[in-house]
Amino acid sequence: MTLRTSQAAWTIVGLLWVVCLLNYLDRQLVVAMPGMIKADLKIGDEKFGLLSSMFLWIYGICSPIAGYVADRVGKRPIVMASLLIWSAATFLSGVVTSFEGMLLTRATLGISEAFYMPAAVSLIVEFHRGPTRSRATGLHLSGVYVGSILGGLGGVTAEIFGWRTVFLAMGALGVAYALVLLILFPQKTEEAYPHSQEDASPSFPEGASLWFLLSAQGFRLLLLMNLLNGAAYWPVRNWLTEFFRVELGVSSALAPVYGPMTFNGAAFAGMLIASSLSDWWAVRNLRARALVPAFGFLIASPFLFVLGAAQSIPVILACVLITGMSQGFLDANLMPATCTVVDPRCRAMAYGLLNFVGTTAGGFMTYVGGWLKEQDIPFSATFQFASILILIAGVLLMLVTPAHRRQVTQDV
Repeated sequence: MTLRTSQAAWTIVGLLWVVCLLNYLDRQLVVAMPGMIKADLKIGDEKFGLLSSMFLWIYGICSPIAGYVADRVGKRPIVMASLLIWSAATFLSGVVTSFEGMLLTRATLGISEAFYMPAAVSLIVEFHRGPTRSRATGLHLSGVYVGSILGGLGGVTAEIFGWRTVFLAMGALGVAYALVLLILFPQKTEEAYPHSQEDASPSFPEGASLWFLLSAQGFRLLLLMNLLNGAAYWPVRNWLTEFFRVELGVSSALAPVYGPMTFNGAAFAGMLIASSLSDWWAVRNLRARALVPAFGFLIASPFLFVLGAAQSIPVILACVLITGMSQGFLDANLMPATCTVVDPRCRAMAYGLLNFVGTTAGGFMTYVGGWLKEQDIPFSATFQFASILILIAGVLLMLVTPAHRRQVTQDV
């Protein structure tokens, strides 16, 4: 049977793309304007790193709970409530006047944003099965990089209007879009498509559970891989601005452009390439969803090492581009790869667990990077260590195999 994608399926992707953009724009604002926030709140690198780490730890801890709730309560109400609450937290970030107040708003942001991604991505793969799955997932997650790129402009905008004004404006925009989403979001569930041949068959006779989810070897490999990916790339994302500004002498306005904006722009391009390649190759090889990001990581690892060793800004920018593209390769394929190894009834919980290990490890390493910097160990050393983690993550992806192999035809 040929799986045809309906207009409603693409409408959902389009509406959620804007939510995804706001999700990452709001979380990226802090790392885009470190100098102004540190000066205003009178904090150093260690406490500033804790702002990002607190968000990631809370986000990670709440993600499995969020996935469990989405699998059982419903994904649409979770998406809309999440957007409304994190937008309010972003608005309040522009009001607080103390480090403790900012830490509280970042924790609230972490809780509310944790509920969005597992619900949104699992909803999308329910509507997109087979030949459009990676493209739909990738298109939705491209909002991550557009939002991160726009968030990177926060430093430039803040120098004109002040950093607090940026938080207030973005928070108000998110609240407004949440109200729009209440009106436009499809109310009826799409008629279920037949499962794609690359999907793992339902395998839990009494329903999905955490124990049975962790019993899947392929999912355990993905879990360990995403832990290493988070430990490697979150500190790179969060400290690139300060790396360019402090260690390379780039201005506060250009540092976020050279750093997170370049990384995220490259990831956006990588996602477009990887999603089309994966959809094409998956028709012929069920392992494509894992192999495509594996190749990306194996190629990126030496470039990430050079990023921490080079002194030439053009060379460093080239390395940021390559490493950023590899993250896009993974993001386009993480949920599609998960679909090949876990029961369809626990996809949101699976994605929540992947978020948990990735973001908590990333939060820990972001904090460690800031602590090491205060011990006079440069960010470049943190980046070189990250290159080893990415190499191991690529090898783990090479070992992932679908839970059920079937003969695949052009009808997939």
